[in-house]
Amino acid sequence: MLMLDWTLSPSVRIAAQTIKQGGVVAYPTEAVWGLGCDPFNDHAAFNILFLKKRAPEKGLILVASKISQFNFILNDLPSGYITTLKKSWPGPNTWIIPNNGTIPDWISGEHSGVALRVSNHPLVRAICDSYGGPIVSTSANPQGKPAATHQWQVHRYFHDDRRLDYTTKGTTGGNKTPSTIRDILTGNIIRL
Repeated sequence: MLMLDWTLSPSVRIAAQTIKQGGVVAYPTEAVWGLGCDPFNDHAAFNILFLKKRAPEKGLILVASKISQFNFILNDLPSGYITTLKKSWPGPNTWIIPNNGTIPDWISGEHSGVALRVSNHPLVRAICDSYGGPIVSTSANPQGKPAATHQWQVHRYFHDDRRLDYTTKGTTGGNKTPSTIRDILTGNIIRL
């Protein structure tokens, strides 16, 4: 069976370069289209919050291609929790992890934790690998509107806003709902 190397895709390379340069990209995830940027670039993160009309206190999710891209966040987490994460990733599972001080306020919002997910969507994984680490991942829609499940919906929401720098090619992974969000310390489900 021939395996496609998504990191060679021009769309992936452009997306990763745009993120490195402080831009905002739209890309398909497992269930919906997402907006992403460099999580350590406050200007880019605030552009996403502005696009979504989302309050900064709510925070943003980070997505990676593999758990090792989160090592700088997970290094103090007890091994039992790491085992739980490894069993659920990659996949549509977002975990709230205690913020060890390495994540900026514009990502964690008013929370003491940070939301992390390792994607199983090949395009998302390739973008993270080409970029060199985790990126912001939040649904591509203004607050209160349905999440975009097709590229045309992304264009409809943001067609005239220059804060969205690039939209990749691709399709969602076919999941019917966004990722489940759980707290790693309590196991409580925050979003099903």
